Amino acid sequence: MAIAQPTAPPTRFSEAWIIFRTCIEERLVYRGDFALGTLMRFLPILTQIFLWTAVFASVNGKIAGYDSDEIIAYYLLTMLGRAFSSMPGLASGIALQIRSGEIKKFLIQPIDLLHYLLLARIAHKLVYYAVAAGPFALVFWLCGDYFPAEWPTAETFVAFILSLLMGFALGFFLEATLGMIGFWFLEVSSLLFVYMLANFFLSGHMFPLEMLEEASPDWLATLLWFQPLKFLAYFPAAVYLGKITGPELWQGLALQAAWVVFFFLAARWAMQRGYQRYSGFGG
Repeated sequence: MAIAQPTAPPTRFSEAWIIFRTCIEERLVYRGDFALGTLMRFLPILTQIFLWTAVFASVNGKIAGYDSDEIIAYYLLTMLGRAFSSMPGLASGIALQIRSGEIKKFLIQPIDLLHYLLLARIAHKLVYYAVAAGPFALVFWLCGDYFPAEWPTAETFVAFILSLLMGFALGFFLEATLGMIGFWFLEVSSLLFVYMLANFFLSGHMFPLEMLEEASPDWLATLLWFQPLKFLAYFPAAVYLGKITGPELWQGLALQAAWVVFFFLAARWAMQRGYQRYSGFGG
């Protein structure tokens, strides 16, 4: 009679791999819908190109240091930056799990909530990049004349890649922190609306922040330079286009890293304090 061998307990690596693989499989269940939704996000590019072309035709010069080609290249690069930093549904999903009681499973299972959500978001991004790589390459190739003729230096390119990767981490931990507020306020829809509105203007998604700084008093321009939202879209694009160079470039990367650490600690603190005050009833 064979004796069943005890199953070895999962390691942290095997646990992470199982979560990551499961999240990849979940993303691939509705492949057609996911691919179509990804491709539709490229349509606003056409309207932005037409809009800025019309604006610069009436100005006949530069705006805040940008000419007509640079502003379109800037907008295309912000789309790439937001492909890394945007976290659709993350904060609202956390708040919904808290309100519905679904968060209980993370209290009784040996799975860290932030760890799980981070692996799920990495899986989502990898699937998104696999689907969007072709359209991104096609759009950048068709709009290649808008970019500077010379490639950025190796230093600038490394800084650009670092800003994109830290933009992903910053976007994740910032929205996770907002979602954790659901432990104190069960309904956070209004708060998320305010955040999205601020993100719309202060991330540089709609226009370069130099335009906002030129129209602001000195104290507000300084605040705009330090605020974290600019690293979600403006900063990577400005780095690639050579608008931020020298010591200011590395100071910006250091500030971005500091914001990542700050929101990582804030999300972890909010989760632990939220667990302590959470109460769940029923099955």
